[in-house]
Amino acid sequence: MDVIVLIGRVLFAVLFLGSGFAHLTQREAMVGYAQSKRIPLAKIAVPVTGLQIIIGGLMVLLGVWADLGALLLAAFLLSTAVLMHGFWADTDPQARQGEMTQFMKDTALAGAALMLFAFFASHDDLGLTITGPLFSLD
Repeated sequence: MDVIVLIGRVLFAVLFLGSGFAHLTQREAMVGYAQSKRIPLAKIAVPVTGLQIIIGGLMVLLGVWADLGALLLAAFLLSTAVLMHGFWADTDPQARQGEMTQFMKDTALAGAALMLFAFFASHDDLGLTITGPLFSLD
């Protein structure tokens, strides 16, 4: 079972590591997109959220306080869903559909991250991790 959980952590974390590095290496494009969505302080928010998801992804991947890493990812995903993918404000049906898809993807991934948090925070013996959980839900 430990190997299956590790494979799941790897598959989950790869998305966030890639996206986080894109926040940093394609910063101007990401800032422009965030500004088009009227994100305040986009020039600061883009690299900060990039670091947030890199750190969260690495924590889940490596099993270093993976419960905290899962919370960092959930917070990013929920805020991104609401702030970046407000499909309810789009009047163009095609744009609305695209934003709704992204909103649903982000909320589903946030749900998965919250389940990971609960999993990590309620098990002391997770196997194949570097540390145990930071939080305890017992």
